[in-house]
Amino acid sequence: MSHQRVIVVDFGGQYTQLIVRRVREFGAYSEMVPWTTAAEKIAAEKPTAVILSGGPRSVLEENAPTLDFSVLEGIPTLGICYGQQLMAHRTGGRVTGADHKEYGQRELTTITPGSLVSNMGSNSVWMSHGDQVVEVPAGFTVTASTETCPVAAMENVGIKRWGVQFHPEVTHTPGGKAILKGFLDNAGIVGDWTAQNFIDEEVEKIRAAVGPEERVLCAVSGGVDSSVMAALLIKAIGDRALCVFVDHGLLRKNEAEQVEETFGGHFGANLKVFKEHDRFFGALAGIKDPEAKRKTIGAQFVQVFEDHADELKGCDWLAQGTLYPDVIESGSPTAAKIKTHHNVGGLPDWMRLKLIEPLRWLFKDEVRAVGRLLGLPDEMVDREPFPGPGLGVRVLGEVTPDRVRMVQEADWIFRSELRSRDLHKGIWQSYAALLDVRSVGVMGDERTYEQPIVLRAVESEDAMTARAVAIPFDVLEWVATRIVNEVQGVNRVFYDLTSKPPATIELE
Repeated sequence: MSHQRVIVVDFGGQYTQLIVRRVREFGAYSEMVPWTTAAEKIAAEKPTAVILSGGPRSVLEENAPTLDFSVLEGIPTLGICYGQQLMAHRTGGRVTGADHKEYGQRELTTITPGSLVSNMGSNSVWMSHGDQVVEVPAGFTVTASTETCPVAAMENVGIKRWGVQFHPEVTHTPGGKAILKGFLDNAGIVGDWTAQNFIDEEVEKIRAAVGPEERVLCAVSGGVDSSVMAALLIKAIGDRALCVFVDHGLLRKNEAEQVEETFGGHFGANLKVFKEHDRFFGALAGIKDPEAKRKTIGAQFVQVFEDHADELKGCDWLAQGTLYPDVIESGSPTAAKIKTHHNVGGLPDWMRLKLIEPLRWLFKDEVRAVGRLLGLPDEMVDREPFPGPGLGVRVLGEVTPDRVRMVQEADWIFRSELRSRDLHKGIWQSYAALLDVRSVGVMGDERTYEQPIVLRAVESEDAMTARAVAIPFDVLEWVATRIVNEVQGVNRVFYDLTSKPPATIELE
């Protein structure tokens, strides 16, 4: 099936990926393309619509990011911020540096009835610009302004071009979704990008690519991405999808059992489980540096594959749970090389496998939707992001079975209490970590000298920024009480209130 396609041209804006996500929310397939290759792609593919993103540069600079607008003729196009400025600059308008730069919330003071911006429902918009359009190209109409921005929006319906100086893709523009929906409607987008369509088409692609006698190695970790990837392969080729689960002892409480139950029981998958607790804990003994721990864990995964070579050599393909953000961050739309963070430190030389990445065009929320349709349990589909090295980087300092046990128990208590009160909804990530220090306490009239747990819960859209969740104090107090009473070796509990930036979501 050939989908309608919306190409988002990236001029380096911090919100470009968010534009793609917003368009997909309306059921339209959207793809982000760097400005350096956009003209060629647009000319070759003739997308249904094009959106020009914001960007940090000035269109007035020498060698500023640009686009050959001749490839856009007849294609509905929306310019956002830098995109509007470039549209004006390249087609006969005038852009200058603003006397009053606009950053943050602004109110539209003039709006033309019947224009794209007239159905927003709110005049509050989010601005972030130093330059601005002061004269629109011939045939364009100014449809909105602010006190200091004469062209906050413009359009030429006859040639299907619209521009806005503000950012409709961010939540700080309450009516922004109406802008994007109006543009898609004007472009004739019907919304044919659904999770079920994706499954049906991807199953066909997998069956066409994987030969009738070939097998695919699917490394499953219990995470959302690898689980959905494996479920999709199982639907496509049945037990020729060999699911390999390495239980390294660094997962959260009960997660190893859940992986085995889901794939070995519910799906009846061809599942191989390698229990390697002793191997990983032995390799990590004495190591405290977080980067050294990551490399050690990655190396041990490779060694597991080496040690079980005879069982795995019959595979012809390697399936990866690569997502679209990974593709974007790699800087290339065709990531031919397996990235280190995907193959856990590099695969053995004998594993000369062809690569298959069935989720490479999806965002995390889309992956979850696909997982539900494939029948994965909610506990797995709704699983919060989890670091590749597992609890190895949530145990600060040396990783030992006993210290991992403390984190597993504390984490289980924390997240269980959040779920029992429905406080987990809207949380991007919540977890417990163990600090590499000791503190004095008193329990049963006796002095203790034990370790503290740090609790962290953040809200985020894409993990690029995050802020601490305002969990009610009485809940935190009860969680702390349970942890110090039920988790042997812990006598103190902290709650991390630091946002990202300056902190990161994980402690290591």
